[in-house]
Amino acid sequence: MKASLPQDVSSGNPEVEYGRSAEGFLAARVGETAFAMLQARGGGHYLASGWRIGRPIVEWHRADFYGHSGALADEAAFRSKVAENAEHQREKRALGRRHLRSAATTPWGASQAATLYADGVVCHSTAGHGGFHLSAERNRRVHAMLRSKGGWYEEDAEWAAVAITFPHLFTAFERRCAERTIKDSWPDAWEMIFGTTLQPGESREKDRRAFDHAHARDWVVVSAITSKHESGFVEVVATLGGKRGPGTEERRFLVPSGEYHVGRFGFVIDEARHQLYGGASDFAGWR
Repeated sequence: MKASLPQDVSSGNPEVEYGRSAEGFLAARVGETAFAMLQARGGGHYLASGWRIGRPIVEWHRADFYGHSGALADEAAFRSKVAENAEHQREKRALGRRHLRSAATTPWGASQAATLYADGVVCHSTAGHGGFHLSAERNRRVHAMLRSKGGWYEEDAEWAAVAITFPHLFTAFERRCAERTIKDSWPDAWEMIFGTTLQPGESREKDRRAFDHAHARDWVVVSAITSKHESGFVEVVATLGGKRGPGTEERRFLVPSGEYHVGRFGFVIDEARHQLYGGASDFAGWR
């Protein structure tokens, strides 16, 4: 799971307003950003956001919101997320970033707008993507393990290299997001830069490597389907170590439906318990 560049949604006065919507869910407004605590399909709640909902909170509806910004344990967790965003917006306004018109050409297409963080640090938005561009002088200050040769850093993950290099240009929330992104995606760089060793659970990439090493000789599921031929089972296709590609040996197994839960990096077959299967299949390649 990787962290994205926090959306630039601050404007107006970021005081928090709470209320109940027309449909009864808890909601809040922070400047022009709207938040809702919505019921998840599988139970529990999740954080959803909206933008520039001009009506009073009591007139808001679920259809006004989009996205899924993570599960919420309870109302206190919702209020904590809203307060975090309010603080983020206050800090961002204090940083004095300036919005610019831009006709620059970026790796993601023509820039439609740009935000100046500081001299030589510009964030561009395009029709489909975006990210930072650093001047040559600024780019030399990025650690070699994270540095982009052309000074371009896309908004999904690479932006974090800019944030940890110039932390004074970012809010506390953005710095936390950047730290998590670097640890998860580039743990070797994080350990080198900060002289530390990330422990299990602190980096998704390191945890994935450990999983791959531990299960290199195990059958790991690469695709699965509810079996229409064997009631109560999931039919799976597995490869050694979860490898993919031409020439990779594949085997089919049956896993009890109640037992099949994919973990962070895949489901590992227990050959002593999960039956090797050679019967009728709904997998196109095995019919």
